[in-house]
Amino acid sequence: MKIFILGAGHMGAWLVEEFCHDYEVAVFDINVKKMKYFFNVRRFMKLEEVKEYKPDIVINAVDLKHTVKSFEKLIPLLPKECILSDITSVKNDVAKFYKKYDRPFVSTHPMFGPTFANIRDLRGESAIIINESDEKGKEFFNEFYKKLGLKIYHYSFEKHDKTTAYSLGTPFASSLVFTACMKKQNAPGTTFKKHMKIAHGLLSEDDFLLSEILFNPFTLKQIEKINSQLSYLTHIIRDRDFDEMVKFLKNVRKNIS
Repeated sequence: MKIFILGAGHMGAWLVEEFCHDYEVAVFDINVKKMKYFFNVRRFMKLEEVKEYKPDIVINAVDLKHTVKSFEKLIPLLPKECILSDITSVKNDVAKFYKKYDRPFVSTHPMFGPTFANIRDLRGESAIIINESDEKGKEFFNEFYKKLGLKIYHYSFEKHDKTTAYSLGTPFASSLVFTACMKKQNAPGTTFKKHMKIAHGLLSEDDFLLSEILFNPFTLKQIEKINSQLSYLTHIIRDRDFDEMVKFLKNVRKNIS
């Protein structure tokens, strides 16, 4: 199988390294310096070179902001039977794109990133494969993710975005609000240090990645839930209502039991 990977950022570079030993792999990035350390890989200086390469599958690993636009540039350069693939964290726009074109596709989402995951040992991490995808594409990624020891989930486009809003949007928003309240002073508490470690990791991510998670159409509902619960907790604290606090703590413990 001939694989073409578009984008050599964190995830694109990871995919190149994972596939280059077992498949014929080519890669392109507008920043050619990102490709300088790859080996056993064809490095394209121009996107048009993919036309002669004739890949079996294209994995679009650019940021969400440019995913659809880059696909549209690629379409005229690809064989009709080439499988289009994305790894975006929000599927709304790419789902519309796939509906527009009569092309085989497979949409997946590796639910980990270079900041928090051990990229060399991903056992126990998760990945989502979209149900509406082409069967051949689903089989390819199912075997790939299984080989890495990932937990694989099969969701529709809509369920994926709802799940992402809950599993990523909620902690992202909570961490950002926590960090927004920080001031420059030392705080020795262990819990505080753990929260700060998470916040530093989150804020080391690309602004576009953070934005695309928070701009997910389903994230706003999760943030409204945070606002509601924070308002409730504020009311309890203001009234120093011990009975209501016990009730609140009981409910939140039940949520994570």
